[in-house]
Amino acid sequence: MLLGRSIRKQFFIQLIVASASLILIFTSFAYLYIERSIYNEKKDELIKFAQNIASFKSISDATMLNPETFMGLSVELVHLKAQPEYVDMYEKTKDERTYLTLIYPLRLQDLSYLKITRDITPTKKLLNNILNSIFIINSVGFILIILYAIGLSKMLIAPVNTLSRRLSNMNEHLMQNIKIEELPKEFEPLGLTINHLINRVQNFVKYQKELFIGTAHELKTPLAVIKLKNQVTLIKKRTPEEYIEALKTTNKAVDDMNHIVSNILNIGRQEGAQLEKPVEVDIISVLREKARDFTLLANNENKELIMHFEPDLFMATLQVSLLNQIVQNFLQNALKFTPKEKKVYINSFQNDVGLVIEVLDEGCGIDESVDLFAPFKRQGNKSGVGLGLFLAKSAADAIGATIELKNRTDANSGTSASLTIISKLCCPLHFK
Repeated sequence: MLLGRSIRKQFFIQLIVASASLILIFTSFAYLYIERSIYNEKKDELIKFAQNIASFKSISDATMLNPETFMGLSVELVHLKAQPEYVDMYEKTKDERTYLTLIYPLRLQDLSYLKITRDITPTKKLLNNILNSIFIINSVGFILIILYAIGLSKMLIAPVNTLSRRLSNMNEHLMQNIKIEELPKEFEPLGLTINHLINRVQNFVKYQKELFIGTAHELKTPLAVIKLKNQVTLIKKRTPEEYIEALKTTNKAVDDMNHIVSNILNIGRQEGAQLEKPVEVDIISVLREKARDFTLLANNENKELIMHFEPDLFMATLQVSLLNQIVQNFLQNALKFTPKEKKVYINSFQNDVGLVIEVLDEGCGIDESVDLFAPFKRQGNKSGVGLGLFLAKSAADAIGATIELKNRTDANSGTSASLTIISKLCCPLHFK
């Protein structure tokens, strides 16, 4: 029932040990208090008897009229060789009877003492009965604690078992989010984390299927072109120039296939980059370096790249190669879709979430109803395989950032691509 190293076992044992210790300590103090109270009462009675005898030559006074008070009581006059330092009282058992004896000074000049003995066997039996009752109560209480610990541990582990059953029934074809409202409040963060993971797995499976289908489709097209061109060429004898043209067409189709294969290899490289150890890096420094590289490309295409970065320094712990891949894809797409003599902007600023990296172009914009992060999705009539944004989205997920692609909302037309690096990855430093 209870597996080793399980949370339930640890909780079960700790609850039993803590509860049993509490009961044992409480009952021990209670018994000792009862025993000491009874013995103090008997001691006070014997001292009162001794005081009455010493003062009034009588064993009782007007307040001691109950005959049961004198039952089992004996008084003797003894002479000691030495004077005790204090009133002596001791307990003695004889013939299965228990006696409590008090030695009380009567005349110190001749060392005469009163020896008052009281049969406390009924009191001793009463204490034994109390002790036995406490033992029985503790045993019953201990059993109840075990039953309570079993029930409570089952109740506490029930949400985990429910989550385990639901997750075990899932596969890549059947995944459903966990209903957070059905979980205890303490398990809501765990449920949200699991749902986030399920969504990422769903997207991964979806994109993997689209990647396989898209790869087959994209590779099939140039192969069909090569085959068709070769078939036409072989139908009849042609001039050397016509053969050269056919070979050029074949080489172009081969180049297209190589481009597709290279992008697919980039996916594998990206998965390897995700396993790289994150390092602490200044995000602003990375952006400045990447922007300087693309400034030359922009000028060569008769376009202008404008950069504005805030703050001056922003430290984050992540895989730099993945960040470079995202920013590079943003800038490549922006330059590709921006007409000549237009501008591309790369900015960074802080918000309540973290650091936002934004690239704006002055192109024709996008169709926001299309999932451009899916593999082989292309926008417009520009060349490309359609894997760049898919790789950027995968890289953003790997570093725990969020990526967004939308049309600009200001007076200019174009696209806004943004990457938000959440603050838990970062340590912002501001300099004046």
